[in-house]
Amino acid sequence: MAMSVAHATLRTSLFLSRNGLRSFTSCIPSPSSPSSSALHRKKWRQPVASVLEVGGVKIGREDVVRDDPTNNVPDTVFSKLGMQLHRRDQHPIGILKNAIYEYFDTSYSNKFDKFDNLCPIVTVKQNFDDVLVPADHVSRSYNDTYYVDSQTVLRCHTSAHQAELLRNGHTHFLVTGDVYRRDSIDSTHYPVFHQMEGVRVFSPADWEISGVDATSYVAEDLKKCLEGLARHLFGSVEMRWIDTYFPFTNPSFELEIYFQEKWLEVLGCGVTEQEILKRSGKMDNVAWAFGLGLERLAMVLFDIPDIRLFWSTDERFTSQFSDGELGVKFKPFSKYPPCYKDISFWISEAFTENNLCEIVRGVAGDLAEEVQLIDNFTNKKGMTSHCYRIAYRSMERSLTDEEINELQWNVRNQVESKLKVVLR
Repeated sequence: MAMSVAHATLRTSLFLSRNGLRSFTSCIPSPSSPSSSALHRKKWRQPVASVLEVGGVKIGREDVVRDDPTNNVPDTVFSKLGMQLHRRDQHPIGILKNAIYEYFDTSYSNKFDKFDNLCPIVTVKQNFDDVLVPADHVSRSYNDTYYVDSQTVLRCHTSAHQAELLRNGHTHFLVTGDVYRRDSIDSTHYPVFHQMEGVRVFSPADWEISGVDATSYVAEDLKKCLEGLARHLFGSVEMRWIDTYFPFTNPSFELEIYFQEKWLEVLGCGVTEQEILKRSGKMDNVAWAFGLGLERLAMVLFDIPDIRLFWSTDERFTSQFSDGELGVKFKPFSKYPPCYKDISFWISEAFTENNLCEIVRGVAGDLAEEVQLIDNFTNKKGMTSHCYRIAYRSMERSLTDEEINELQWNVRNQVESKLKVVLR
């Protein structure tokens, strides 16, 4: 259950081979029709590739960005498929993943199976139904999730693979992968990020000799395991457990540590709901699961101030990190100033901020640093106006006035045409 600490609600904290797991080839539904939209190419942005290769399997753009009324996957998100930052040993995300692997290998004598190359294109059933997400939950909406078609999504969390792994007989496993969510634009949010989840299954023989009930036994084992992980990553720190709610665990907890003079949420976890185990054929078992967001922890451990930096190919960033060196402090290299542009419009009933952010990202890519609502009011006729301030900034160079003006002009045009709002 990949409960990301980078995002606090179920939408943002939803709790994944060798046998039975579908490959990239088989998990990509055949497109109903190829996309006919042309790719927009700007001199300041790389063109989007038409084909990506992941794990030796080719994924065509038409497999993901489709001419389908239910498809909402933009080229900017498609271009991130296959980059797999978590599999790069000299990248902060990969370094952190390997440090967590080291803890589990040492503490559990290599009992945990590891999966980090599972297909990010999954069914709605895998992503939601198999982990008991309610049918009417907001996380299922097109405003929050990237849909390839009405029954296929880019996984919102690594838990999308949990049920299949359990059915295939795995009792100890860690799943790491890139996950995708429509979200706001600021220094800690990005439409693609990385999660790790862990699951351990217990049999009656494990808890019957303890003299306590199964749930209490498993919850205590879970807390002991994760407190050890926190010490492995952060050293000797003060910790506290917070009771919380997740639909796929009961009881559920969040672990916080006191680090750099403030309380930091590290991960979410809990005792797996029995219904999930029963559906996977494990009628007499009890299990625990945890999930964490790798970017959130890596930003703290490496002092990385902006989530966009994880995607940088600038050697001034990439050369600062080495395999096995957890917690090397990032040395900033960019002092380029931001440029602010405002956009005001009368909103419609269908307007959502996530849709606005998707347009800004689609036009500006990683040059968009932040989108912030700075003013809103409702007039006597009942019409509501929003004013958003967009911050543009490159991590690597100064932007010209010409570039910024062109970006803003394109944003205004697309906001007006796609969101059906009236510009002011």
